[in-house]
Amino acid sequence: MLNLIFLILAFVIAITIHESAHAWAADKLGDPTARLDGRLSLNPIKHYDPIGTSLLFFLVILRAITQNPGIIPFGWAKPVVIDPYNLKNPKKDGALISLAGPGANLILAIISSIFLRIFSNPFSPFYVLAGFFYSIILLNIALGVFNLIPIHPLDGGKILLGLLPDKEARDADLFLRRYGIIILFFLIFPTIGGVSPISLIISPILQFFISILAPGNPII
Repeated sequence: MLNLIFLILAFVIAITIHESAHAWAADKLGDPTARLDGRLSLNPIKHYDPIGTSLLFFLVILRAITQNPGIIPFGWAKPVVIDPYNLKNPKKDGALISLAGPGANLILAIISSIFLRIFSNPFSPFYVLAGFFYSIILLNIALGVFNLIPIHPLDGGKILLGLLPDKEARDADLFLRRYGIIILFFLIFPTIGGVSPISLIISPILQFFISILAPGNPII
């Protein structure tokens, strides 16, 4: 039960940091839309989406209870609205804004790994918090890596467009707007031996980061 509570709190922190980072980057690059909408806040309610966030919340808990690695937590927070006309270079700046979310998650995971090492000492009076920081590392890496997949509507789609030449970016954007959500659905759906294809891609990456940031700490 305590580990489940840690997961829930870590989940709330992860999506809040993710969306706030998008808003912060947009504001720094000249678009105040998200700031005026109150999205620079670290208040989780500001970023809560009744459907997408609830779905993600449910899948995180389900994966924790069943210990089924085939369950990929999928959902979304309330989208941060960006006005590209306020950006000097909409394609490049849009990619940077999209990168800010996963980047913030990975930075938070790295910072949390420091606290995990401090609190994972059994003689530490805060040993119980080690599980909390492990949860933060796990969920932030998962959220960050998942969002880097180059498919709309994930952040990776806009990052990809920012890296491509203009013509190729327009063609890729048109394709991803039409078929991105369909491709993403098939990647998430458990079609390979009861495991989703995206899980087969993300799990090794997740384990790699965990082995670096939380070695020898299979707390949950």
